[in-house]
Amino acid sequence: MRTATLLCAAAALAAGTAVPASAQPARARMDPNPVVLVDCSSQAQVQPQEYLLACGDGGNRLVGLRWNSWGQWTATATGTDMVIDCTPSCAMGHLRPYPVKVTLGHPRPWPDHPGLQRYATIRLLYTDTAPPPGAKDVTYKLVY
Repeated sequence: MRTATLLCAAAALAAGTAVPASAQPARARMDPNPVVLVDCSSQAQVQPQEYLLACGDGGNRLVGLRWNSWGQWTATATGTDMVIDCTPSCAMGHLRPYPVKVTLGHPRPWPDHPGLQRYATIRLLYTDTAPPPGAKDVTYKLVY
């Protein structure tokens, strides 16, 4: 059911409206079978404005995502990584903003969704400081 809904939504976006193709937003000109980003609830997303990295406690969330590209092999965006600082403890910590460049990659078949691909890695390149004690350039496997 989710696959059918996703495919219908993507087809509707690809169809656009009476606006010339050059004036349509990038989303409307996308492939009707885009590579998707799977969220914590196993829902497919295409160019989300927000993405939760820490599914368990919500202590790490990408916000304000502005997508530069969304393609067959990679997707790139800029945004802010909001991370709990765990001071004095993680339960009592505060969300801190970290500017970041995001790259999705390594598309793989999405199990239980024949014909759909999902991005399998996410790279975060912090453009200022990184959340302590982390590195400024990290890549994670997406396992949802």
